[in-house]
Amino acid sequence: MAKITLVIDAMGGDRGPAIVVAALIRALHSFPETDFIVTGDEPRLKAILARESKNNSVDLSRVRIQHTSQIVQMDDKPGQCIRQKTDSSMRAAIDLVADGSAQGCVSAGNTGALMAMAYMYLKTLPGVLRPALITPVPNQFGKQGFLLDIGANPVCDAETLFQFGVMGSVLARELNNIENPKVSLLNMGTEEIKGPDVVKQAALLLKNSNFVNYTGFVEGSDLFTGSADVIVCDGFTGNIALKSCEGMANMVYEHFQRNLKTHWFSRGLAWLLYKRQKKSWAWLNPDQYNGASLVGLRGVVVKSHGNASANAFYSAIAHAITETQLNLPARIHNQVEKVLSEQH
Repeated sequence: MAKITLVIDAMGGDRGPAIVVAALIRALHSFPETDFIVTGDEPRLKAILARESKNNSVDLSRVRIQHTSQIVQMDDKPGQCIRQKTDSSMRAAIDLVADGSAQGCVSAGNTGALMAMAYMYLKTLPGVLRPALITPVPNQFGKQGFLLDIGANPVCDAETLFQFGVMGSVLARELNNIENPKVSLLNMGTEEIKGPDVVKQAALLLKNSNFVNYTGFVEGSDLFTGSADVIVCDGFTGNIALKSCEGMANMVYEHFQRNLKTHWFSRGLAWLLYKRQKKSWAWLNPDQYNGASLVGLRGVVVKSHGNASANAFYSAIAHAITETQLNLPARIHNQVEKVLSEQH
C-alpha cells in the first residue's frame, strides 16, 4: 500500500491537543504506512508527544510538527479567520493539503471556518458547486448509511442537492462496497406532491440521471431503517435532524441506565446481561461514527466533533486515511464529469 501523509490540526476543538495527541499515538500503531504532520503550538505539542510516546512506546519518526502561532476559536467568524488568522493551525492544515504536502487533513475546529478555508484555499473539484458535510449514520441492520449535508450549506438549490446525491453515491459505493447505492431525498412525506419546490426539482434531476439510483423521498423516521444508503438534504435540515437524533439516543440510554439502577432485581439482571447489553449499545456509540467528510474538494478534509474524545478523534483519523487510500476526490471528480457530460 502506498505511503500517504495526513495533517492533523491539533489546536482545534473543545478539549485541547492532549486528546488529539492520544488519538495520534493510537493511529501510529494502527497505520504504519501513514506519516503525520501536526499543526499547532510546537513547544506544547512536543511536550505532550514526548510524554505520550514514552508511556506508549511509539516511534515518533513519522510525525512532524509544523509550528503555528494562532488558534481558530469555536466562536470566531469564518471571514475573520480568513483575514486575520493566516497562521492558525487550521489554515496551515488546509494549506499543506492544497500544496500537495499531504493528501488529507483532520480538524475538530470551528466548522464554518474549516468550510470557508477549504472552499477558498483547497477549492472544489471542477464542476462541483459546493462541498458538503457527509456523515455515516447507523441503521437497524447493524450497517451504516450516509447523510448529507449536515451543516456546511444551510440553503441549497436543486442542482446543489442533485450534486450531493451524486457525491454521496460515490462515497457509499467506495466505503461500503455497494455497487448501486440507493439515494433518497429527506422530505416531510414520501408522496411526490409533498415538500418545497426546491426538493421536488432536485427529485426530478436525480430521477432523470443515469448515474444515481434514486429511490424517492424518505421521512425523518427513515434515517435509521436502512431504506436508503444515502439521504440528501440541505445543511439546515440535516444538522437539526442529526443533532435531534443524537439527543434522543443519549436520553434513551441515560433513562435506560437510570432505570436499571433503581431496583436490586434490575441491577442483578443488568449484571447478568452486561455483555449482551454492551454489544447492543455499541453500534449506537457516536465515537465510531465521528468524522464528517467535506466532500467535493480537491483533497480529503474530515471534520471531527468539537467535543470528541480520543477514541472519537481516532475514528476521524481512520476515516480520513481510508478516504485518502481510496483517492476519493478523484473518484468523485470522475463521476461528476460523467454527470456533467450527461446534462449537456
